[in-house]
Amino acid sequence: MKNSIRHPLFYIVISFITSLLFSNTSIAAEEDFNSLVKRLQADKPKFAKRQQNLLNERYDLADRIVQGVTMSRGKGVQAGVRVKLPAGTSWEKLASLSPEEIKNKNLWPAGFLPLPHPHHEAGGMIFPRFLIDETKKQTDRDLTRFDLDFDLPNHLLPEFPAPIYLTTRPDLGDVSQGQLVTLTNFYDLFKDILNPKQLEGLRLLVTPFPQQQFNATGDRRSLKPHQGVACFDCHANGHTNASTHTVGDIRPNEHRHRIDTPTLRGLNIQRLFGSQRALKTVEDFTEFEQRAAYFDGAPADATLKGTNILERGSQVHFMSEFQSILDFPPAPKLNIYGKLDATKASGSELRGQDVFFGKGQCASCHIPPYYTDNLMHNLKVERFFKEVTINGRKASADGPIKTFPLRGIKDSPPYLHDDRLLTLADTVEFFNLVLELKLEKQEKDDLVAFLLTL
Repeated sequence: MKNSIRHPLFYIVISFITSLLFSNTSIAAEEDFNSLVKRLQADKPKFAKRQQNLLNERYDLADRIVQGVTMSRGKGVQAGVRVKLPAGTSWEKLASLSPEEIKNKNLWPAGFLPLPHPHHEAGGMIFPRFLIDETKKQTDRDLTRFDLDFDLPNHLLPEFPAPIYLTTRPDLGDVSQGQLVTLTNFYDLFKDILNPKQLEGLRLLVTPFPQQQFNATGDRRSLKPHQGVACFDCHANGHTNASTHTVGDIRPNEHRHRIDTPTLRGLNIQRLFGSQRALKTVEDFTEFEQRAAYFDGAPADATLKGTNILERGSQVHFMSEFQSILDFPPAPKLNIYGKLDATKASGSELRGQDVFFGKGQCASCHIPPYYTDNLMHNLKVERFFKEVTINGRKASADGPIKTFPLRGIKDSPPYLHDDRLLTLADTVEFFNLVLELKLEKQEKDDLVAFLLTL
């Protein structure tokens, strides 16, 4: 049979029609924008109250800091376990039970279940108020959504704006000079520090492009037509401000994870990108974000709302070149091998290091000097609880999750891939149960002290 040769336009049309058919959003029957705003604003208090009730049920949200420890620019680090226990139990009693017993008795702490998006059914990018206010002040670009607000209190989030450290100029310390880096100031701050490719990469990272909720169509979540979102709106100053979203590559919607925006610090030593996607290069991830993640994995929406197709050989490469020189913050108690200098560390910190490399099994995945193995691991947390849907999020199996570096970890709350762990003490209790370690209270306290030195 003679092979038929089709015009390239044929495949473009077929691809677009397919994306329309399989998109989880509908762009065919567009609701009048004023009606959309009115309807969603009316629903906003109901969902905000639902989320706040959930947070209060799960966590102690008090502002209570670790004495004598701060993030890199001086913000206090939150102290203590914040996850609330089921009535009648303790962390020691819980750790003595098997996963089957915890599951059968419904004793898994609710705060250790996946944390839903502020409005999980709606999803989409949502930013803390401090980022919205500073971005508006500098650029006159408003990242407010008319349908929902960010949910976690500011004292539980990373410091803002975060300092920027460069692998190429460690002598300079924080090169941000205490400013949020945006399109208005990046050139003056970096023109004498970066080479032309890196500077162009930074320009692209602070340039807004259309996104699912922030664009110029009638299916947006900003009151006015919008320029869009920049990479550094979430990864503020190359770090994180805890802005959240729902992952674009999982369906149906109730199984989609809330996203913990990871820091970009230390990107040069990482080999996997995305909490579960296992993308192999920074370039892959940068391109993926623009083509798919910005639009919830719906190509038809991306086409309609104005996807930004980056040129791989120059733009993507330049962006990744800047991202790859973002360094971890200084850790003055660590030696060149990434372990504690015994002359600088306290007894508790040194004991915590012993737990980390011994009974705690932490170093099985988090290997110094950067405390990652660049692999993915399945914690199988689902063995501890029965499947349940909460606020639109179905708690079930998470699957494999990448090993994030622990260097500078005190600067990056909340923790885990979906923000469910508010403090490092919560994280230690979580892994004590998941790994069935049976750590004593003093061992857990010492382990937290060690993590704070990284």
